[in-house]
Amino acid sequence: MTRLSPRLLQATPVTVDHAEGCYIHGTDGRRYLDFTAGIGVTSTGHCHPHVVEAARRQIGSLIHGQYTTVMHRPLLELTERLGTVLPEGLDSLFFANSGSEAVEAALRLARQATGRPGIVVFHGGFHGRTVAAATMTTSGTRFSAGFSPLMGGVHVAPFPTAYRYGWSEEEATDFALQELDYLFATLVAPDEIAAFVVEPVLGEGGYVPGNTRFFQGLRQRADEHGILLVFDEIQTGFGRTGKFFGHQHFDVRPDIITIAKGLASGFPLSGIAASEELMERARPGSQGGTYGANAVSCAAAVATLDVIEKEGLVDNAAARGRELLSGARENTIDAIGDVRGLGLMVGLEFTTDGAPDRERASAAQQLAAQKGLLLLTCGAHMNVVRMIPPLIVTTRQIEDALGIWSEVLAEVR
Repeated sequence: MTRLSPRLLQATPVTVDHAEGCYIHGTDGRRYLDFTAGIGVTSTGHCHPHVVEAARRQIGSLIHGQYTTVMHRPLLELTERLGTVLPEGLDSLFFANSGSEAVEAALRLARQATGRPGIVVFHGGFHGRTVAAATMTTSGTRFSAGFSPLMGGVHVAPFPTAYRYGWSEEEATDFALQELDYLFATLVAPDEIAAFVVEPVLGEGGYVPGNTRFFQGLRQRADEHGILLVFDEIQTGFGRTGKFFGHQHFDVRPDIITIAKGLASGFPLSGIAASEELMERARPGSQGGTYGANAVSCAAAVATLDVIEKEGLVDNAAARGRELLSGARENTIDAIGDVRGLGLMVGLEFTTDGAPDRERASAAQQLAAQKGLLLLTCGAHMNVVRMIPPLIVTTRQIEDALGIWSEVLAEVR
């Protein structure tokens, strides 16, 4: 009998029968409040009627039109629509399938455009599982161990993770920027660096938001040394943080952004955005792919943008995110050392005597599932429980989730 790989470990015991909105209905007959959203993918909730109808219509007219062979209307419409929400100056797009592909496309563009080999990433970042993306990932060794040698040219600098260092955010930011300058003085000259690649909020690294001074410090150094600033918006984009893109909280200008996850409400689609002038510096033949910009995925992405706009989901993410973060901070126990987040990205870090407590975090996540609330863990030690509801989440659903979480905490003290 053929089976899935034993290394595909399931985070919850649920097998889905069907799903709608913020809820998953299991084959066990139970309804679960889904605060995983497919790891931030089902931005408009499960099976939003407008997205479903757009996909159905498209399947009936064209499923796959390989976009370096023929052009199709969903791709053209999506490209035009994204122009209304992308940061100023990012007016050229390349589409792929997965987040890892988008990161590698940004890496390739940065190296080709600058003629430089080096990349600086930041401690705790997650950028994917393919070889280059895994080399750039520092949120856990599980993503890169066992298939060395990895890609060369990647250098790691600190991210201002105040709780881990035991410092204030100001102290952590001072340290991160000083260490970046020290890296330039001791390990690699800045004129050998093509790009900084950074998440506005660390995702797999523990749901740690950056801050304005840190990101503006990166922008300043990028401008000084001719380095490109790449924001990995794969998890933070499309309203998740309460702004359309996560970096917009910090008043900083990117040269390239990577997009995926919430872009198409569950259909596989990713891409990068840059200025046309920068994109033209990619080498001929360096951008392409068989399934990139799939017609059905593009139609779903257009419908997703419709829903985000018409239902005010960016504002909803901001308002509901404040409720979720506030409620999580009010309802805590000694074993939770830190509660943090931005928008609908909230992380609760479990510690015991100052040390990461993976066992208790896992127990809390599993107990929540038993009680009808689906959550995930993250962080280098997998000791952070994260809450990632769809952008359509309501105040009542936030209250329901926090009520279940309160029951969980009473049992895992």
